[in-house]
Amino acid sequence: MNVPWDGALPAPGIRTVRDMKSVLADPACQETGPLYYMYRDVARSDADRRWLAGHSLRYDITVIPPLDLCGECVKTKGHYHPADPAGTGYPELYEVLEGEAQFLLQSRTLDDAVLVDAPAGSCVIIPPGYGHVTLNPSPDTTLAMANLVSTAFESEYGEYETLHGAAYYVMSSGRIVKNSRYPDVPALRKIFMKKGPAPAGAIKSPIYALIGNRDALAFLNEPEKYPALFGLL
Repeated sequence: MNVPWDGALPAPGIRTVRDMKSVLADPACQETGPLYYMYRDVARSDADRRWLAGHSLRYDITVIPPLDLCGECVKTKGHYHPADPAGTGYPELYEVLEGEAQFLLQSRTLDDAVLVDAPAGSCVIIPPGYGHVTLNPSPDTTLAMANLVSTAFESEYGEYETLHGAAYYVMSSGRIVKNSRYPDVPALRKIFMKKGPAPAGAIKSPIYALIGNRDALAFLNEPEKYPALFGLL
């Protein structure tokens, strides 16, 4: 598989259709095989890896080939992040390396739901208190994305598994379908990240260039100190 990375890569974790049965719009989907590939703890040098580990951070790459998943866009499983010691949820920083991504976000209190369209080169911050699913909406183009995230927590998948996915399903046709297992949730808010220069105050690609800059990435472990950063979405 072609991964947009110019260094060594670890063996990927592979999420299969079987792993995803509990979160699909069609749990009887008969597709089989791998869905996406997760390369964890990636670094171009031992020095970069030591710096990341010393600051409780990890750089990952995820590759999602195109697939019609029984009428649904191929997607990641979806999860929430817990709160940090100060009581603020841990955020996450994504960069779209190739293809186009859709980030399906929902607040844990279910008072907000957002679909973010993000082209290659754009960066998206998952705000504190939001669960998220990433989709590849393209029928023929592989999505590759990178992320920087704290290593101080474990992702929480239970609510997505119990409720059979996110509050909304994004179908391959582009149709949005509410997940009937959820209570009333707001209409899906849509945000389109534009190609070209990032707005003032936004984090710019490539995010790998931020490794070594503690101040630029401190928000990933101490989000309560950077509330203005999360209002850009």
